[in-house]
Amino acid sequence: MNNVYVEARPKGRPEGTHIDDYVIEDTEHGVLASFKTQKEAIEWAKAGGHHPLVARVRHQNDKKVPGHWRSAFWQSA
Repeated sequence: MNNVYVEARPKGRPEGTHIDDYVIEDTEHGVLASFKTQKEAIEWAKAGGHHPLVARVRHQNDKKVPGHWRSAFWQSA
């Protein structure tokens, strides 16, 4: 099961501003898919056999730092 990252776009947006969409990214291929809601993105990742991770704090999303991410695999649908 590969880790994928669920991120809000646009990246680097100020806190409280509009989120356009959520993307699924991996470290090898970049953006795999985009969705209107975080829930849809997580469900897609799980259905595809991936392990979805979401940022613990939105502006701290360095994929090389494991502490910036938490598992979303066990979130209820």
